[in-house]
Amino acid sequence: MTNPLLAEWQTPFEIAPFDRIKDEDFAPALEEALAAHRAEIAAIAESSASPSFANVIEALEAAGKALDRVLGVFFTVAGADSNPAREALQRDFSPKLAAHYSEISANKALFARVAAVWVARETLDLTDEQNRVLMLTHRGFVRSGAALSGPEEARMKEIKGRLATLGTQFTQNLLADEREWFMTLSEADLDGLPGFVVDAARAAGAEKGLGGPVVTLSRSLIVPFLQFSPRRDLRERAYRAWVARGANGSDTDNRAIAAEILRLREERARLLGYDSFAQYKLETEMAREPARVRDLLLQVWDPARARAEADAQVLTAMMHADGVNGDLEPWDWHFYAEKRRKADHDLDEAALKPFLQLDRMIEAAFACANRLFGLEFRPLNVPLYHADCRAWEVIRNGQHVAVFIGDYFARGSKRSGAWCSAMRSQARFPQVQAPVVINVCNFAKGDPALLSYDDARTLFHEFGHALHQMLSDVTYESISGTSVARDFVELPSQLYEHWLEVPEVLREFATHAETGEPMPQAMLEKVLGAANFDQGFQTVEYVSSALVDLAFHDGPAPVDPMEKQAEVLAALGMPHAIGMRHATPHFAHVFAGDGYSSGYYSYMWSEVMDADAFAAFEEAGGAFDPERAEALERHILSTGGSREAEELYLAFRGRLPGVEALLKGRGLIAA
Repeated sequence: MTNPLLAEWQTPFEIAPFDRIKDEDFAPALEEALAAHRAEIAAIAESSASPSFANVIEALEAAGKALDRVLGVFFTVAGADSNPAREALQRDFSPKLAAHYSEISANKALFARVAAVWVARETLDLTDEQNRVLMLTHRGFVRSGAALSGPEEARMKEIKGRLATLGTQFTQNLLADEREWFMTLSEADLDGLPGFVVDAARAAGAEKGLGGPVVTLSRSLIVPFLQFSPRRDLRERAYRAWVARGANGSDTDNRAIAAEILRLREERARLLGYDSFAQYKLETEMAREPARVRDLLLQVWDPARARAEADAQVLTAMMHADGVNGDLEPWDWHFYAEKRRKADHDLDEAALKPFLQLDRMIEAAFACANRLFGLEFRPLNVPLYHADCRAWEVIRNGQHVAVFIGDYFARGSKRSGAWCSAMRSQARFPQVQAPVVINVCNFAKGDPALLSYDDARTLFHEFGHALHQMLSDVTYESISGTSVARDFVELPSQLYEHWLEVPEVLREFATHAETGEPMPQAMLEKVLGAANFDQGFQTVEYVSSALVDLAFHDGPAPVDPMEKQAEVLAALGMPHAIGMRHATPHFAHVFAGDGYSSGYYSYMWSEVMDADAFAAFEEAGGAFDPERAEALERHILSTGGSREAEELYLAFRGRLPGVEALLKGRGLIAA
């Protein structure tokens, strides 16, 4: 029988036939796809024809399509619906894939042909997009170590393989810790918790096959528990488990893994002639160099820390008024911040949540995309990898644009966090292909499912990434969609969050789950008025994580990352009652792969632009100004990585922004 992963997909829009794919199909499909890709690479490298853009660069773009399909399916299910078989496959696949791509980048004959095209580029009459793809291909080979030889080449291959294994192990350790820990709650322990938290705890207990409510390490459950539980002892227990992920001293401890990853990254950078991994990594980003990143983060740190320290004094006074003496602790912050929000803004999360139904927020995200870009979303009835998933066909002017899949609910088989990925990216070469895009979130299940305001913002954020994929309009897949500088990739997602805060959007889509009534004007004003509430805390926990990430990579690798983390935080004067958003043992952005290593600052770099970019709409005809929307699509959302990020932003806005827009947007300095 033909392996369904390798057969032609006779499905609507060639979506993967998830109902026919079994775990045992992945390994043989991977081996066959790897062999096919090797043969394609060999044919390019060993060709006797004179090197040309078509027979080298375009041939590389066309190669590996079977492998892309297999991996697109596998990594989708491995991240969002894992099981022991898939975890074992991932441990097996990671070093194989690292070796495969190392073999390609180390292929001297292939690199010689790429280099020959690069040298002849001025004589080839290439389009701007072709020149960009050629530059990125050549640069990618050089940065992968193609110019190395002898022992250095062999060592680079070893390093890449080991890093792939360690990244997978880090991820699986974290998933295991998140999956295994839970805290059972008695009926008495539920006192003081709003209904939506009680419902989420009962649903989590049912998902684990238990008879009663539990708190798990899903952010959508543990954060509201910390916000609302009056039981300080239970809050402390939950918080300590949350921050101990990856650092439990067991087989799933990630601390030694993080140390080895940092050592190997430093060695990799030095083999390529860089003084540090941060120098190597940032060379291709908008920031270019570590000093510019540190400068941005420190400009934000001081006002954020000052705000957080002032807030801590207020919260400490509230705690003492409750008869709890001593210092404000990290497990107290959410609880007293929620009390303060209710007092200062008369805004109660428990009263707000019924107005933020998941289905209505999905409708809101879709409706904004319709008004801005003319996109329509039609439900698709197709087999997907989990019963929680749903799919839509995206069309514009009657033409198919993309398939969008949403996987919104938390479960034990899904890694934490939220992300967007493309099972297939947009391209016009070697054939026209429309994207298949997935948003994965970890919202608490309910009937109906209700979101916090932060959850709703996350939904809009990930959908902004999806729009970047869906509206891509380039020729070559290697520069499609979100294939842009890491510190530019968050611009579309963070920019799209602003539309959640447009009053007319909330008036239409924030309707009560039971009565159907729209959010009262007074509540809407409170929601928008509290938009910057607790920004000192949120900014401090983020910036501290970004500065630790930078310190890990900008210089010699630390012998003990935990000691280095403590050193950085002490030098910053980290407030006692605030923890890093991602401490080292569970900092998956940085250690699960190279994606955000030396790059966690990217969210803030992009935020400098997103505040300024949304101001362009406000300065024009408002949030749905058609000319600004067209410019956003033309210069940013449709262009992928076809031009330098700075050039794209200048084309949209006419200038680059300063950090003041971010500080004002977060309410850290006066508007």
